[in-house]
Amino acid sequence: MRVAGRTDAGVHATAQVVSLDVAPGRPATDPLRLRQSVNGLLPHDVAVRKVTLAPDGFDARTHALSRTYDYRVLAAPPSPLRRSRTFQHMGPPLDRAALDACAAACVGQHDFTAFTPSGTDHVFFHRTVLQCQWRDEADEMVLRIEANAFLRHMVRVIVGTMLECGRGRRPVDDFTALLEGAPRSAAGPTALPHALTLVGVRYG
Repeated sequence: MRVAGRTDAGVHATAQVVSLDVAPGRPATDPLRLRQSVNGLLPHDVAVRKVTLAPDGFDARTHALSRTYDYRVLAAPPSPLRRSRTFQHMGPPLDRAALDACAAACVGQHDFTAFTPSGTDHVFFHRTVLQCQWRDEADEMVLRIEANAFLRHMVRVIVGTMLECGRGRRPVDDFTALLEGAPRSAAGPTALPHALTLVGVRYG
């Protein structure tokens, strides 16, 4: 069994993809029966929404061209009902222009060493970000970021550092300089995991 993307503990996924080999002719090759059977065994906070037959050799991880994440910030009075899915910003309003500038700077190929833990198994730190932008959804600000691949904690450190810029604690030029391979210690804090969701995986 292979999954399209690994996520940190506490991170959500609405579009995780799993590839699984089953023996030909077994009942498991009936997609509807397989979905019902697996959902009957899973805990309440995990569910299979769709099952399809894939071409021979399909691998959910290695065949993925990109992955997309959303990070949700509630820039309004706190909401207990949304506490498990949003980062609830308290304090003066965030500088939206600074956040937008940081997001625009992320697009393209960069060295994201500053945005992953120093103690890592990664040996290559360049990643290509295909889109990165903030949008408004009612009283929430949502960062959507798509890349060919992500480093461990990469999105969460990007968000944590962007929020420092949004609070006026760090200039945008400083954020941009981090994309040239600065050490992890130069970037901001790792944002909390519960506001991050894997929302898409793209294949050819």
